[in-house]
Amino acid sequence: MNLLIYKTQSELLEDIAAYIINIANKSIDEQGSFNFVLTGGNSPKALYEMLATTYKDQIDWKKVYFFFGDERNVMPNHDSYNGLMAKQAILDPLNIAADHIFYVDTTLAPEKAAIEYNKAIVKHFDGADLVFDLILLGMGDDAHTASLFPGTDILNNHNVEIDSVWVEKLSTYRISFTAPLINKAKNIAFLVFGDSKAEAVKHVIETDKKNSKLYPAQLIKPIDGKVTWFLDDAAAKLLDN
Repeated sequence: MNLLIYKTQSELLEDIAAYIINIANKSIDEQGSFNFVLTGGNSPKALYEMLATTYKDQIDWKKVYFFFGDERNVMPNHDSYNGLMAKQAILDPLNIAADHIFYVDTTLAPEKAAIEYNKAIVKHFDGADLVFDLILLGMGDDAHTASLFPGTDILNNHNVEIDSVWVEKLSTYRISFTAPLINKAKNIAFLVFGDSKAEAVKHVIETDKKNSKLYPAQLIKPIDGKVTWFLDDAAAKLLDN
């Protein structure tokens, strides 16, 4: 695990942008493409906008394929649909081709949406192992990541796949990568800001006695890849080391 802590969010965003660019160009050089899994929520929006403007000329975007690590069970035109935020912040500004974007079809029932998303990803990898080049993750103040929430059934899913999950605390379904699918990635990056995340960060990174049912982000342990945490001072303030 690589732990990076920044005094300001702007410094953090500049560094994670450089990190993404490096991985993207390495992947394109080695295999001709870059399979990039986006995270939702508010934290990554500024990052996506930076990539689409300041750094737009530093990646061959025609060779990038975009995926979503989780999605909310709302219509694609809803403000809280992760795909809509990404569409507005990075995908449309970069004129990404439709066949390079893998949205979750939330016009379907959650279970069916998960099945169809899984099929689309398997088809894209065309018989190869489902190993993404980079998965971006956020983390909530309850230590959930993607839509792996405390106490939910998806935490018991040991399959490398997409699954639907009922989140009782939100009274809604989500569609999400399972932890085993995330853990196959070559690179995983957590992007975490703010005081409200400090206790969760402490539990996930430093607690000796693990309890992934209570702190699901503890499940993220790449098999052969690397995980990097990008934190601001506020999110890291309770860490001992």
